[in-house]
Amino acid sequence: MSKSKILIIEDERSLSEILSYNLANEGFEVLTASDGTDGLRRAQNSLPDLIVLDLMLPGIDGLQICRQLRSDPKTQGIRILMLTAKAEEVDEIVGFNMGADDYVAKPFKIKPLISRIKALLRRPSAEQQSADVISVAGIEVDRTHHTAKLDGQEMQLTPTEFKMLWTMMRRPGRPYSRNELLDNARGEDANALERTIDVHVRSLRQKLGDKGHLVETVRGIGYRFKAE
Repeated sequence: MSKSKILIIEDERSLSEILSYNLANEGFEVLTASDGTDGLRRAQNSLPDLIVLDLMLPGIDGLQICRQLRSDPKTQGIRILMLTAKAEEVDEIVGFNMGADDYVAKPFKIKPLISRIKALLRRPSAEQQSADVISVAGIEVDRTHHTAKLDGQEMQLTPTEFKMLWTMMRRPGRPYSRNELLDNARGEDANALERTIDVHVRSLRQKLGDKGHLVETVRGIGYRFKAE
């Protein structure tokens, strides 16, 4: 089985070396870059499975790199874990909106970070995420037939609830702000804009029964579907 390839784009040399050493010991193939321009080039040429991306970089910053990778079909499926010295919630939301899959504030401990990297690599590939049927933990959502099932039994979801569940299940662990969830719900249920997203989440959790806890509240941000 081939090793998963990880690209570290980090200008702090000591941190990059520590990460490289520990990830290599875990069996990963590790590449490094110390500035944004070189990091973007390496990402486009080597197509890693995951990028550990610092936010503040010389040349091109992490948000610009994230934006460019997500806009290119060749690189848009690469998983991105963003590192930053900024821990403010607004920075976290911006990072996710630019396409980051996970977000870790410095300083951090190596072992928990590696666990998060492994969890990201276990998530469905970009091809699976773009499929018309998603099935996680006994919950199946079929976008083509607009059906949702819980342990094989069809659930009666409103259009807003259906879109919210589909959105969150596509990227487990990724927090979505309330505005993002509302934006995704627009179109089929215009009344969604007149009610708070929290009401829809409460109703969705009730319909999910004992699996309602999988829709987690992310304090200060919004909601996410619990990752593996």
